[in-house]
Amino acid sequence: MSNKINHSMSLAKPDALDITTKQKVALAIGITGLFILTLALLNTNFPNKALFLTLSLGFIIIGTVIYSREAYLTKLEGIKNDGQWFKSISSRGVWGWILGLVLTSFYIVLYFYPKYLGLRQGVDGGNTGLISLFDPLSQLLSGRNASQWFVYGTLYTLAILAFGYKFILKYRHNRYQQIRTVSVMFFQLGFAFLIPEFMYVMNNDLPYYDLKSIWPLNYYLFDEWSVNAFLSNGNIGLALLVFGILSIFVITPILTYKFGKRFYCSWVCGCGGLAETAGDSFRHLSSKKISAWKLERWLVHSVLVFSVVMTTAMVYTYLGYDKNDFWLTRDVFISFIIGFLTLVFVSVMYFKRQELGKDARAGAIGFFITIVLLLILHFTGTTEHVFYIKSGALRSAYGIYIGSIFSGVIGTGFYPILGNRAWCRFGCPMAAILGFQQRLFSKFRITTNGGQCISCGNCSNSCEMGIDVRHYAQKGENIVRSSCVGCGICSAVCPRGVLKLENDSMKGRINPTEILLGNDVNLMDLVNQK
Repeated sequence: MSNKINHSMSLAKPDALDITTKQKVALAIGITGLFILTLALLNTNFPNKALFLTLSLGFIIIGTVIYSREAYLTKLEGIKNDGQWFKSISSRGVWGWILGLVLTSFYIVLYFYPKYLGLRQGVDGGNTGLISLFDPLSQLLSGRNASQWFVYGTLYTLAILAFGYKFILKYRHNRYQQIRTVSVMFFQLGFAFLIPEFMYVMNNDLPYYDLKSIWPLNYYLFDEWSVNAFLSNGNIGLALLVFGILSIFVITPILTYKFGKRFYCSWVCGCGGLAETAGDSFRHLSSKKISAWKLERWLVHSVLVFSVVMTTAMVYTYLGYDKNDFWLTRDVFISFIIGFLTLVFVSVMYFKRQELGKDARAGAIGFFITIVLLLILHFTGTTEHVFYIKSGALRSAYGIYIGSIFSGVIGTGFYPILGNRAWCRFGCPMAAILGFQQRLFSKFRITTNGGQCISCGNCSNSCEMGIDVRHYAQKGENIVRSSCVGCGICSAVCPRGVLKLENDSMKGRINPTEILLGNDVNLMDLVNQK
């Protein structure tokens, strides 16, 4: 045993946190790949960009694969969260803060200062620096030079694929985890990365469209330039626009009813894919405090209200008043939006008032604020101004503050500080909509067998959405939380098989009064009712 201070609480093997020689070699290989990217960032003129890009990405993948295989295949299958709170990088230590600062800085430069990445900074208007290193790959896929978004998309996809492999090895004892990880890897590589590039080759007038990115996550879908681009590209453009609308009102409600929001947040979504794979080592950092839960509910639904109002305002500005020009006038549009929201609100209050409980008051407040804002928009808005602010500036506000700062700079950059689902939990309007549907109109729930729970806390520690799962498990209460993304890690790390992800009848799904560990419930009557 070494003489250095070791903070491990393990009695059997205090040096369990040390990494092996093979893992050190793997780290060196991966760091070499990152070093090549750093040299490119510093404007190193590589003689063969395609070769050095291949070496860089290849070294990163090879290093991750070797490290992961050594970390997990040398051990028995099962829970592998050894030393989470004793590693500096995963316990908000010095390395964690350094990584957070590096990621945050990268996102700030990516979104606001792409010229420092080399975007069109060459004498002839071509790329330099890091972006130029990715030109050969972009030319291969779409025949055009790379942009900062292509670089980001490539690195994003690489992270999901490489760390997805690591995740599969870590949870190889759980088939559900393996399948859903392969799913997010497939959707990221195919739908988010390759298909948009191929679509550009087939028709370069089509706007970039990630088929799995749904409004309000895809906040620019209904922007004027996007709608015009779709409509000007014939049947394929119209089909894509219709698909985007159907995804909102038909596809996602049906799938959420059958499977819960996990079908999207844990199986399809790119944000969730990165969080589950590259962010897996930070899932335990999500706060389980009641204050964090209260902040989460108000913040994520405030973002949703903002998204609805901003999207409505965005469409409103390019509609006219004369129905002879186009049937969808401003009056018709605003009436439809208010009518639809009112129908949803009244239906929920009538049919689901009991399930809402105390949340009914907050829901009513959110509804009336939205309606008031829409009415103000209608009676004061013009083509140039919305809420007395220039419409162009207001339209860009959502993209800057929500799409860039919240989801990127904070949501991903703060993985090592706030946990891997800070964006999904506190800021994603798509998660808010799906969570609303999951809570009230879904068959999905996590059932608990309270009599088997030993209160070890593995489930709560591993919940990336900040849910105190143990609290529910101890009581034998179903977990039907709108924030739950159905990742299933709580079930995977439970040593007693207490938790189970299920899709069943909606009857008796929300059971906060059924406490199986006390004497206030006739257990046989309860079982017979099931």
